[in-house]
Amino acid sequence: MSPRPRATLAADEDKRRVPLTKTTQETDTPSLSATEIDAYLAALDEPKRSTLEKLRQTILDLIPEAEQGISYGLPAFRVRGKVVAGFAAFKNHLSYLPHSGSVFPELRAELANYTTSSGALHFEIDTPLPLPLVRKLIEVRMAQAFAE
Repeated sequence: MSPRPRATLAADEDKRRVPLTKTTQETDTPSLSATEIDAYLAALDEPKRSTLEKLRQTILDLIPEAEQGISYGLPAFRVRGKVVAGFAAFKNHLSYLPHSGSVFPELRAELANYTTSSGALHFEIDTPLPLPLVRKLIEVRMAQAFAE
C-alpha cells in the first residue's frame, strides 16, 4: 500500500498547490509487508535476530490473520487496521510492544519478573518470551482493541 497523500499546501503567494506526501511514520499507514520485517531482522546481530524471529513466529501462530509491516520504524502486526503487537531491538534488551498503555496493568502478576514501561515489555536478548505470556498479551490487546 502506498502512503496516503497529505492535504495540499500553498507553495507560494499565487496559491499554487503542491501535493506533499506524508511518510509512513507521520500517517502510521505503513506499507504492510513481511519483507520490511525481514529487512529489520536481517540487520540485527545474533542472538537478537533469532530471539525476535521466534517472537515473530509466535505472534503469527497466535494471530495468523495479522498483517506484518513497519509502524513508527519498528516491526508491527495489524488486525483489521489496528496495530495489536510489535517488537524492537535495543543495545542491551529486546522489547515487546502491545501498542497500548493499558495492557500491562491487566497482567501485573504475569509480568512481575520483567521490566516494563507504559508501552514496552523488556526482555533478554537471548531468551524468547514464553508462548503463554505472548498469548495473554495478545488476548488482552485484542479484547481492548475490538471491545464492542
